[in-house]
Amino acid sequence: MPSLWLPPPLGEGWGGGAPALITAAALWLALAMDEWLGEPPARWHPVVWMGRYLGWAGRRIAPLAKAAGARDLAHFAAGAIAWCGGAAVALLAAWAVVVAAACLPGWAEALLLGLALKPLFAWRMLRDEVLAVEAALAGSLDAGRGRLAHLVSRDVHALNEAEVRESAIESLAENLNDSVVAPVFWFVLFGLPGAALYRFANTADAMWGYRGVRDGRVWEWAGKWAARADDVLSWLPARLTALLLPLSCSLSRKRERAGVRALPAIAREARHTPSPNSGWPMAAMALCLGVRLAKPGVYTLNEAGRTAGAADTQRAASLATRVVALSALAASASILGLAG
Repeated sequence: MPSLWLPPPLGEGWGGGAPALITAAALWLALAMDEWLGEPPARWHPVVWMGRYLGWAGRRIAPLAKAAGARDLAHFAAGAIAWCGGAAVALLAAWAVVVAAACLPGWAEALLLGLALKPLFAWRMLRDEVLAVEAALAGSLDAGRGRLAHLVSRDVHALNEAEVRESAIESLAENLNDSVVAPVFWFVLFGLPGAALYRFANTADAMWGYRGVRDGRVWEWAGKWAARADDVLSWLPARLTALLLPLSCSLSRKRERAGVRALPAIAREARHTPSPNSGWPMAAMALCLGVRLAKPGVYTLNEAGRTAGAADTQRAASLATRVVALSALAASASILGLAG
């Protein structure tokens, strides 16, 4: 059966009639480029371009605090229109790459798609930033707090050593979904346009999806569409990430509970967080490691767990690395299976 998201390749490379094989190869090439090369320069990074657009549009749709209304439907509509416009550009740009790639030989098509897919997820950067927090903590608490500020939007100045470490592990778990599993999931279903749409939606949520005031502007209504769109697109991938984490944990032979048997416990813990999605991978990580993870004054996951130690950050990174490999294998099998 022909691919639903890629036009048939016109070149002769790799047989000229195996778009699923080319799509799977593009995924693995993107993963290899991520590991070997990391992030492209900012001037060539599509997520940076998305952020610039969102910053520009956000200054025009979100009212200043003194001008905000209690039920601001006009700013909600402006936010929705601005989001849809940006999403349409991201989709069209991704589709243009797909069409251009289809005119190339198979090996070149896979390479171009891999190059375009790579910036839409960021595993190496996430892993390195989390491990850098632990390395900074080994020097001083202030250094750890400063490094953590690169990862999270919360105020880090009052956090103690354990809370800095917990925040880093939480960020790793949450962004394992946002930065890897979810983009790969949508790439499997809809190719490069699917991954691009998800990355735009997740970036928009990160920049607009706030309740209350941020940078002097009220986002309660202007960012509501962006927040809900990300909730919808992340719903299933977040739960898949929560499933893959205990499976990854079972591979290390450090926990007996794995896969679907862990889901009821994960679901109970995930309900402690205000987010409909981010609590799932964070709860799964807390249970796999046997540690307590908390955001002071907001939630506590696995409250009976022990305090996270320095070794737990490395263990969390190792578990997440196995999740990346499992998700890539599952994605490849799905791509080839859908084509069969």
